[in-house]
Parts: sequence; structure tokens; C-alpha cells
Amino acid sequence: MSRAVVYQTFGGPEVLELRDAPEPHAGPGEVRVRVTAAGLNPMDWIISSTPETAAMFGVTVPSGFGYDFAGVIDEVGAGVGGFAVGDRVYGGAMGKAAADFLVMKTPAQAPDALFHTPDGISDEVAATLPVAGLTAVAALEAIGPRSGDTVLVGGAAGGVGVFAVQLAKLAGARVIGTASQSTFEFLRQLGAEPVAYGPGLADRVRMLAPDGVAAATDLFGTETAETALALGVPPERISTIAAGPNPPGGVRATGGSEAGPAGLERITDAILAGRITVPIAATFPIQQIRDAVALQAGRHVHGKIAITP
Repeated sequence: MSRAVVYQTFGGPEVLELRDAPEPHAGPGEVRVRVTAAGLNPMDWIISSTPETAAMFGVTVPSGFGYDFAGVIDEVGAGVGGFAVGDRVYGGAMGKAAADFLVMKTPAQAPDALFHTPDGISDEVAATLPVAGLTAVAALEAIGPRSGDTVLVGGAAGGVGVFAVQLAKLAGARVIGTASQSTFEFLRQLGAEPVAYGPGLADRVRMLAPDGVAAATDLFGTETAETALALGVPPERISTIAAGPNPPGGVRATGGSEAGPAGLERITDAILAGRITVPIAATFPIQQIRDAVALQAGRHVHGKIAITP
């Protein structure tokens, strides 16, 4: 038998159950991955709690849970090339990641993805990269931060924000990150200058950047995007990942699916070179999936959450 997190109806963390299921096996053109870590993203519990969002991703109930994963291939079906038993891999599997095993087609079919895990990167870190890393890449590619720019990052301490801050810094930008007061020291360690979100944000940013802001990305809601517009940032240099298809003022809506093909390689290369760190805020055993989701849904996590089967 194998275990997997499933839900029969849409709802909050209480609908998530760890259940025994028949052990899956790789068929022709498939590999089986023994999952060693799964990365938790807001997308996961938004899908499991919101039928409208689930429908956008083709998810229906009953369903498995989670997308980001890392592990080791332990079965290879006939006709598979490029992967072998014992290979360390990571990627995304819609509605499958929080489980002991998952089966992937090769090549993976979107929205799923499968990559070899570079030597020197742990499974726990690899499992946090696909959604947050690619979303951060897309958010910055949309606004093109350059050396000398001052970039405003909204939601800078979250799972996507930690990558966006560091990638913008690598591009040579000065980064101002919105966050709660409790995360200020955390953001400083990432290289950002923190500013409290909420009413009066534009005035606080003006004090930090009297010469103006060149670009902005909003990783939570629309406050940062609206503030950037008020500060005179051109809408084509403002991106948002959470405002829906019609963001305010003509700013650019984007997401991980729009990231360039080398996005994850850029991140893994930077991690191996010691230029990006991946803060793991908490790690939970799979039996505590409800606690993990509840913690992240509280929106006060500094970094990423990992699940370990």
C-alpha cells in the first residue's frame, strides 16, 4: 500500500485526509517517483478550497493534493529515455505531490514537469522551487529590473517573494520589500529594505526612495501595484501575480507558466553558487498536512514550507 493526501469535497484544511491507496506503478513511457519532499504553495490550498480556481487547473473532486515535489525514481517503464532508476528528480505533478509515490509521463505533459535534481541541492530545497521560483522569474521578466533600478516588491517575505527579492538583487537592483514589521530583519538578511504594508505605503516608499521607483511587482493582492502607479511607475514596469486577468491601471498580470525556459536553471545555478538561499520556514511530516496548510494560509510564513512523506 501507499499513502496519499486526498480530499473528497472542497473546503479548508479539514477536508484534507491522509489515506492508504494501492501502490501505483510505472507503465510504458512513465516513471515512478518515491517522493522524499513536497513543497507547499498557496496555489495548492486555494485549489482545494475554491471550485472556481480548481476548474481553471482542470482539478475535480475527489482529488489528490499538491504540486511541487522531489524524490528518487524507483521504477522506469518501457520506452523511457533520459531517466533511470536511482535518478534524483524534482518538478510538479498537479494533485499528486503529497504522497509516498507518484507516476509521471515522460516527457512530462503540462502543467506537470520533471527535471533532474542538480548535485548539491537537497530534495527539501528542490521541492520548493518549481511554483515559487518560476513565478518569481515571470514576475521579474515582466518588468525587466536593471542595474541601478529601485524595485518595489509587494509580499517580499512570502514563498515567491524570497526568490523575487534575491533575483532582483542579482540583476543589480535596489529592492524595497513590503512586509509586516515582524519580518523586517528576515528581509534585511535577503538584501531587501523593508517597508510596512498598509495605509500610507506610498508615503513610506517616498521616504525610502526620494528619487523614485523604477519598477514594481505585486505578489499579494493589488496594494503594491496601486502604490507603484501612484508613485508614477509606468504600468508596463509593474507586474502582479494575484490580481486576476484584469489588474488595476493596465499593469502586467503574469504567472509561473510565462517564465522563460531557463528560469529554474538560473535559480539552481545561483543556489549552487551561493548567490541565492532558500529559507525553509517549516517542515511537517505528511501526517500533519492540515497543520501545514493552516500555517501557510495564515499568510505569516517567512519563506517556504516543505512536507516530508
